[in-house]
Formats: sequence, C-alpha cells, structure tokens
Amino acid sequence: MNVPAGEPEQAPAPEPAGLVSRGVAAMLDALVVALTAVTVQLGVGCALLLVVGPPFRVPELPGWLSGMLGWTFAVCYLGGSWATTGQSVGNRLMGVRVSDRAGRRLRVPRSLLRAALSVSFPATLLWVPFSRRRASVPDLLVATCVRYDGR
Repeated sequence: MNVPAGEPEQAPAPEPAGLVSRGVAAMLDALVVALTAVTVQLGVGCALLLVVGPPFRVPELPGWLSGMLGWTFAVCYLGGSWATTGQSVGNRLMGVRVSDRAGRRLRVPRSLLRAALSVSFPATLLWVPFSRRRASVPDLLVATCVRYDGR
C-alpha cells in the first residue's frame, strides 16, 4: 500500500475476538476466582487454628452469603481488570483486550456494569457467533468490544 509522503502509516485495527478465545478466557477467569475463594477459605481456617486451636476447620458460610461474596469478588476482579489494563488474567493469556468501540480503556462504572452483566448472565456470550461485530449481549448493552491484542 502506498502512503503519501509525510503521513504516518496506520496499522490495521485488531480483529474482534471470537467465541472460543473469549470462552477460554472466561473459563480461566472463573478458575482464578475459584482458586482465590479456596485460598481465602483455607487462610481463614488456618487463622482460626492459630487463634482457637485444634482441630483445623474450614469455615462454612451459608450458601446465599457464599454466592453473594463470590459474585461480588468476580465483578470487582473483572471490572477492575478491564478498567485498569483492559485485560483480566484469562484475557491476557488468550491475547484479547476489552475496550470501548473506539479502542479506549473502559472507565470504572462501565467496566463494572459489563462485569456484572457477564457474571450474572454468562450464557449471553453465546451470542458472539451470531453477531456481525462478534459482540456478546453485554458488549451490545454497554457499547464495548473485545479484540485480539495487537500490542
């Protein structure tokens, strides 16, 4: 391609990420959240062992409280990752980045809303193969996109 003298050559825009890349990234992020929860639970058990004494007990929370804490942690983890770097651990390993449609990093409220929708309704990721822009339902609602990281 010929570029007129004095004008910088622009790289093509990164391609939108597909269902497999995004699905694997989501599974890796779910694994990060689950491992973090198990680590915290074992750490609290160890702290109880030191304070109260034997036997070692892992604390058992009611199911509703455990679910709410897990949902809150997952939303904060994903929202914070997307607002700071545009990538969670799973996104980084799969080479994708979350941004607004212009390619800019998301601000905190938008990234938290996208994370809350993604965690609450994970099956909405299945819309990606049917979308012309390869967008999930949260991407459509919050006006975001997931592209392969060209950096």
